[in-house]
Amino acid sequence: MLVGGFGTRLRPLTLQTKKELMPVANRAFLEHVLANLAKHGVDEAILTTGYLAEAFEDFPSDAAHGVKLTIVREDEPLDTCGAVKNVEHLLDGTFLVLNGDIFTNLDISKLVSYHRERDALGTLTLTPVDDPSAYGLVPIDDDGRIQRFIEKPRPDEIVTNLINAGTYVLEPHILDFVPAGEAYSFERVREGGLFPLMLAEGEPLYGYISHDYWLDIGTPEKYLKANRDALAGLVGVDPPGVASDNRVWIGRGAEVDPAAQIAGPCVIGDDACIERGAVVGPLVAVGRGSRVASGALVEGSVLHEDVVIADGAHLRGSICGNGSHIGAATKCTDVVVGPGVKIGADNELRAGLRLWPGVDIPDRGLTYGH
Repeated sequence: MLVGGFGTRLRPLTLQTKKELMPVANRAFLEHVLANLAKHGVDEAILTTGYLAEAFEDFPSDAAHGVKLTIVREDEPLDTCGAVKNVEHLLDGTFLVLNGDIFTNLDISKLVSYHRERDALGTLTLTPVDDPSAYGLVPIDDDGRIQRFIEKPRPDEIVTNLINAGTYVLEPHILDFVPAGEAYSFERVREGGLFPLMLAEGEPLYGYISHDYWLDIGTPEKYLKANRDALAGLVGVDPPGVASDNRVWIGRGAEVDPAAQIAGPCVIGDDACIERGAVVGPLVAVGRGSRVASGALVEGSVLHEDVVIADGAHLRGSICGNGSHIGAATKCTDVVVGPGVKIGADNELRAGLRLWPGVDIPDRGLTYGH
């Protein structure tokens, strides 16, 4: 599993937390990925990483769903294919490669069967998208054989809506084509990546079309969608806690005042506090130890751990990092609040504003951000 990225598009949330360990419906994103692997009989996963590699060392075993984790740290970034070449000595037989930021309930069993039926050297999972102009395209023939790779297609080059979905089944000897100890890509055409090279050498690669759920969680908007879809039961593992009939999960030690309004789907984390008159949900994840005060409203948002939403504050479509504070009567819409950020009372923030650690906005200090 490729987990070496810096999570740049999700900053400031990923400055202190690996993207793969960020909570999705109050479970680390990695747990959702491992649960799907375990469902299809995968019992070991190698994590290839460099940046914040130590963050994976304390990943709880009970969140791995029986999958044994081996963490391999790169001294220098090796790109997608170079990272796999670096762990070649740990591979035994047919193996999977997963991009670590893809949220999916892909039927891996069907994918592997498709690969073996064709005696393929490599099989790429492909997914159809509504707007293929924003992606690299992968046209295939009637037998599923990949014809070429099209990066950043011009309008006249949009011959398919199939894109690389970031999960591959490969045979070990495909790595014979990969230089050792060098940064090397699977996909990129212009830089002579492995897959384009295979096609140029006449080696067959196949595309498996999947209509399963698929989402790249690499932006705040997509990260919010991942949380909402997990809460709605479309993908991933159910949130932790005791569930009610209307898809509300309450964690251990959480205090929810009887006069608070909780609308599912929603998860309230361990030791969180929802005070009298607060309105939480739908599509809200409240992290461990967070507090939503009296009269506050939170909807369509994600709170990480130890977040405070003060009296009468409103939070819509926003993400709050660990230890952040939203002041009384402050309104936040479509905002990313970094870890530890303090926002005073009577502010208004909206329109995609991102606040980085160290920011401290005083009372009535900001009425509009864009």
